[in-house]
Amino acid sequence: MDARKLSELLRAGLLRPVYHGENGLRTLRELARSYSTLSKDMTRVMNRLKALYRGLGISCGGIQVYDPRYREQWLEKIPEAGVRRRAELFYGHLDGLHALRQQARRELLSESRRHKASKKLREIPCIGPIRAALLVALMQTPHRFRSKRQLWNYSGLGVTTRDSAQYRYVRGQLQRSKKPQQLRGLNQNHNHQMKEIFKSTATSATRCAGPFQDFYARLLAKGMEPDMAQLTLARKIAAITLTI
Repeated sequence: MDARKLSELLRAGLLRPVYHGENGLRTLRELARSYSTLSKDMTRVMNRLKALYRGLGISCGGIQVYDPRYREQWLEKIPEAGVRRRAELFYGHLDGLHALRQQARRELLSESRRHKASKKLREIPCIGPIRAALLVALMQTPHRFRSKRQLWNYSGLGVTTRDSAQYRYVRGQLQRSKKPQQLRGLNQNHNHQMKEIFKSTATSATRCAGPFQDFYARLLAKGMEPDMAQLTLARKIAAITLTI
């Protein structure tokens, strides 16, 4: 791409700034990515394992089906040898992923201790060592966000609106319509990991005694819907992480 093409894109407003991050966080970012990927892989294998049992009409609620202590009991419930062998392979796959994730977790926590921001983030209620490490790896620096609203949009917590028929003719004069904007929900273009961290933290905070639970209770007392109150709490937690 030459300078002329770049100038045309810039003039048309088609160029968007991209944050490339800091070299000092590269190791932490890669470890966080490895841990997240292994966690997703474990979830997929666990879902496949339960789907196998449910396909045979075997109820498998809870987490006992994954426990190595009860594994033989669950395998005995499968009548067909071929299906039983497939379940054994799933169990072996799950064990391997579990060991790898534990190793990735140890390395992630060890690397996160080298960054002061991780320790500060852990001072926020319901943000433990893993969430703090992932936040440091994903956010990298708070200076990349000009305001809390920019962080909300990046984390999928920004509310989008729809507006149409902004102007209308009244007695031959063009006037702005007083029609209120319609809410369309949360923004779709965002970092899904950041959204999961803030929303899961808000969910945990509503169940644990502390300032966040009190804040959530006050919102409910004002008549706010539980889903909207939890979203407001998640946005508050995100704003706090930006100021620490």
